[in-house]
Amino acid sequence: MTVPAAPPRPIVTPCVKVCAVDGTTGYCLGCRRTLPEIAGWARLTDEERAAIMAALPYRPDPIAAMMAATGG
Repeated sequence: MTVPAAPPRPIVTPCVKVCAVDGTTGYCLGCRRTLPEIAGWARLTDEERAAIMAALPYRPDPIAAMMAATGG
């Protein structure tokens, strides 16, 4: 008898489905990750993902920077 495979474990992600990268900062406007971080997210260890997620609140907010630059 074959045991059915368990479904894949969900991966925690900061993605908010607002995927656009600011050319000046290199950060996604939605989650503040870089393109290499986004591309490699599934291959990172839980510890690597946790370290990136802990750093996100301290990264510059690209939307605030754009608003400031345009006087908004």
